[in-house]
Amino acid sequence: MLNGSLSEAQEDDVANLLNLSATDDYKVITCHLKPENHKDCFADAQREKMKIIEKAILKFVPKEYVYCNTNRVIYIHKENRKDGKRDFRKKLEEFQKKIQDQLEEEKEKYDQIGIEKIKEGKLAVVTMAGGQGTRLGHNGPKGTFDIGLESHKSIFEILCDTLKAANQKYEVTIPWYIMTSKENNSATVNFFEEHKYFGYPKGYIQFFKQGELPMVGEDGKVLLDEEGMIKFASDGHGGVFSSMLRDGVIYDMKARKIKWVFIGAVDNVLVKMVDPTLIGLAEDRGVLVAGKSVVKAGPHEKVGVFCKKGGKPGVIEYSEISKEMVEERDANGELKYGESQLNCNLFALEALEKVSEEKLPYHSAHKKATYMDVNGEIIKGKEPNAYKFETFFFDAFGSLDDMAIMRVKREEEFAPVKNADGDDSPETARKLYQEFWKTK
Repeated sequence: MLNGSLSEAQEDDVANLLNLSATDDYKVITCHLKPENHKDCFADAQREKMKIIEKAILKFVPKEYVYCNTNRVIYIHKENRKDGKRDFRKKLEEFQKKIQDQLEEEKEKYDQIGIEKIKEGKLAVVTMAGGQGTRLGHNGPKGTFDIGLESHKSIFEILCDTLKAANQKYEVTIPWYIMTSKENNSATVNFFEEHKYFGYPKGYIQFFKQGELPMVGEDGKVLLDEEGMIKFASDGHGGVFSSMLRDGVIYDMKARKIKWVFIGAVDNVLVKMVDPTLIGLAEDRGVLVAGKSVVKAGPHEKVGVFCKKGGKPGVIEYSEISKEMVEERDANGELKYGESQLNCNLFALEALEKVSEEKLPYHSAHKKATYMDVNGEIIKGKEPNAYKFETFFFDAFGSLDDMAIMRVKREEEFAPVKNADGDDSPETARKLYQEFWKTK
């Protein structure tokens, strides 16, 4: 019984507990999701699928014969001795098809809800593009970087193509808000002007600037820049909320009667900014925020992971998680903190309004900096020599009672461009992009 995992004494105990007759034959069958959906982590979409499967099984099997957890449903099947193995296999295949049909029906339900909202003009998109391409060896905003396609399209044009395709598909024009920084705002706006906004309606694109915070030296004193003024650095992606409020973006969204806002980073060339399934999931669950995740590639992949903090949804950034937690595994041998956060999140506008007026906690980062010392000399750091302070947008999750997490496939929605070579480089992103779009 239970695939031979119980001793004879335990088998007798289970049989007595379930009132199973010793004269009958039983099979123990496990229904589980595909390997990429096996992680026992904070994955609401996975739990929802298992509930659907359990519900389907209960139509055919008494409840006392069914056990369900996050990853799998186990049920005990009483054999009909008149049925041969071929008959049993046929019944099992029919049963599996019924379950798969129900899962597809669930997705179709979410899609229909989401498509309706998109066609009603209730969706807007925000791209966080305040960073420079320095780590890529690129002198300019990261969004202007060419990842090496034969078309030589920049990241901005790649994202714009995605939005234009969605506009055509849903017969709507989606407002696109682009967060720049003080450092790259002019270059970004000029880039769009030079390329005639890549054919996107200019009236539906709005730029706004990321905020800044002072930098301090290793002695804790505020630094001066090369001109003798206080040295500032961007306030992190968590600054997107207050920047949207300060620069009138939220007001503009309200005027356009927007309900849902997708916020994503510029450096993911496979980002799916217009996703009816995600919108439908959020609507159906009645939550104000929904996020996307992928299974972590390995314990030490440099990504934040979803978790719960004090019963509230949250994310632990890779720079702040201990080695022990990174490598911790659950009873199934899977990473306990293995649900990667993608910087792909959907916010209800009412949630953005609330978060934009709240103060998020500051995180410090040890960075290389060029500054003027007390003697008026310019110091150029070859190693980290200063601290910048930044906020993380996912700290806003802590103000929510709940949020929905939808796991997606890495090869379909996550191709980051962060490093000059190796993992998450233009080479790896280009390969994923070409494989997904079947292009060069």
